[in-house]
Amino acid sequence: MRWKFILISTLIFSIEILAQPKTSQISSSPGAIARLGFAARGMAMGNAMTSIATGSVNSYYNPALNPFVDDNLIQLSYSFLALDRKLNFVQLSKTFIQYRRDSYGNKTDEIYSKAGVTFGLINSGVDNIDGRDNSGLQTKTYSTSENLFFLSVGINPSEKLSIGVTAKYYHYSLFDRMTSTAVGFDLGFIYKIFDNLTLGGFIGDINSKYRWDSTPLYAEEGNNFYDYFPVLKRIGLSYLLPKDLGIVAMDFETTNFGTKIFRAGTEINLIEFFKIRAGIDRFNIDNSDMIPKISFGFGLNHTLINKFFELNYAFVTEPYAPSNQHIISIGVRL
Repeated sequence: MRWKFILISTLIFSIEILAQPKTSQISSSPGAIARLGFAARGMAMGNAMTSIATGSVNSYYNPALNPFVDDNLIQLSYSFLALDRKLNFVQLSKTFIQYRRDSYGNKTDEIYSKAGVTFGLINSGVDNIDGRDNSGLQTKTYSTSENLFFLSVGINPSEKLSIGVTAKYYHYSLFDRMTSTAVGFDLGFIYKIFDNLTLGGFIGDINSKYRWDSTPLYAEEGNNFYDYFPVLKRIGLSYLLPKDLGIVAMDFETTNFGTKIFRAGTEINLIEFFKIRAGIDRFNIDNSDMIPKISFGFGLNHTLINKFFELNYAFVTEPYAPSNQHIISIGVRL
């Protein structure tokens, strides 16, 4: 009996050691460029931005946030990534305000409704890919490039409710004569439960899919097929801390690829022009083998020549890369 016990214990222990981590289908699905986050503020807060309608809001996370953009906003971001990867962001936002009129038809200072429009671009890719022939000899260096262009519109028909829609266009250059495009849509809403508590909802990448055609490379042996994007469904809550101390937020996201992701983030106002941020992203409730991303960052802002400038930085851990991410963003309100 003793030897049987030792044998069974050894077998169970060996299985635990040799067991492979549970993989997630979404990790190899298309459209990853739209699931990484946008700019330093959001990524420093764990991308838990679905319902955050204060500060430098970003309609990438929810098109219903467009009416909450202050003035006209320009944001530029650059990322430092390992493995010859690149990830860059550009966003231009503009708001439109309609004021109430008095009984004589004169415009008052009371806001009747607000609307906003945002145009954005995300650029990603990998450079310095070593190409070799069947004999192992180097041929030439390759690169890939994926771009996402989006146009987002949102309107605030009442003080509590905001709705929005985003049209997205993807272009992927994978290899010589291997390119594809995709068109998709996002929908979102924002609802102010209380002055300090906001609810947000989002559905992303509706109808998005790549169509690949390898016949230009392989002739008769080529093939045509569709590569469907995961449809993202997300709900979020954000709470403004008392005495203008900052904000805390959390998101919960599900997809048709079987993932259930939890995100959380916070932003603390240390002084008027300096904020610190922290967050957790990609906490998969159904898969403990999927390592979450931890993030930190800060934000600086200053008014110069009647223009509002801000500088944001984010540090994001990358569990499967040799080094972590560093994202720098610059914003200007015109």
